[in-house]
Amino acid sequence: MTGERPIVVAADETVLDEILRVAAVAGCELDRAPDLTAARAHWPRAPLVVLDEEAVRLAPVLPRRAGILLVCKGSPGTRTWEHAFRVGVERVISLPDEETELAGAFADVVETPAEEAGLVLAVVGGRGGAGASVFAATLALAADRDPGGALLVDCDPLGGGLDLLLGLEKAPGPRWSEVRLSGRVSVPALAAALPQRRHRGGSLPVLACGREGEGPAVESLSAVLTAGRRSGRTVICDLPRTLGDAAAEAVAVADLVVLVVPVEFRACMAAKQVLRPLSELTARLGVVACGRSRAGVSPVRTAGLLGPPLLASMAPERGLPVAIERGEFPAKPSGPLATAAADVLAVARREARAAAR
Repeated sequence: MTGERPIVVAADETVLDEILRVAAVAGCELDRAPDLTAARAHWPRAPLVVLDEEAVRLAPVLPRRAGILLVCKGSPGTRTWEHAFRVGVERVISLPDEETELAGAFADVVETPAEEAGLVLAVVGGRGGAGASVFAATLALAADRDPGGALLVDCDPLGGGLDLLLGLEKAPGPRWSEVRLSGRVSVPALAAALPQRRHRGGSLPVLACGREGEGPAVESLSAVLTAGRRSGRTVICDLPRTLGDAAAEAVAVADLVVLVVPVEFRACMAAKQVLRPLSELTARLGVVACGRSRAGVSPVRTAGLLGPPLLASMAPERGLPVAIERGEFPAKPSGPLATAAADVLAVARREARAAAR
């Protein structure tokens, strides 16, 4: 047992199992002591002490300290509150109703908030085949080169899977069909478990939809976005054009929603239909114009037809369709895709800093 880990003292095996389960989800390792007398040497240094009702009832007189939690099954009775007050319990947590609070306490031990909060960016195509998933992946790879890192999240259950786009379809790790989260999430623990796309700047974790077409639940996606922002990561969400509940949640909380639109009149008309429900959820919208127009329509004109500001424009990436078809997603640090991604990241960061002032 070390003083760097939380201590748990619990005689009730059912309560202990629940404490250990919640700690595991939060990515927090615990030390167990048979009683508080055995925990005395580590009492001052442990970042958190978690007790059950039996431990509190039999607790010897110990020095007062912060960070003592009492976990009990159901609502605590009068005697429980009396014992808790005597020991100096900071918070009483009733399971299962207050499991989120316990998970949050463990997450605080594992992962202190980043000095600068991370960004949440959402990407959606103005029409089918606009290249939104490709741009979302490029955006995530660019953001992952920064110190805070990035996380790419697939929110389109009918998109074929971002793992397939990035050549990770055989990589081990959970997809959304295997992920059920709520409350506080440990981003380092989650990122370590996910498939990783290696690139020159590091390794990008990808949370993809599986082949079964099952996307994220609202509570799970919300937990991931909140944890990513808190940890200082840039979370990139690839959204479907038709918003379900989970995608709508991503739009509502995103710092910026990027609409990828080909420089074509018909694409603009299709994008208007996509834009309408987005505009009902957020005003933080921008356009990335892609491709070339045979009719001479400019990227500025494309954005003007839609309303949101033009964030970036990009010419066709040479050899991109063939590379993607071969499963060789390009991770070039330069070129139209990478340049547009850098422009969008710069705008998002500038606006986030302005909003924080």
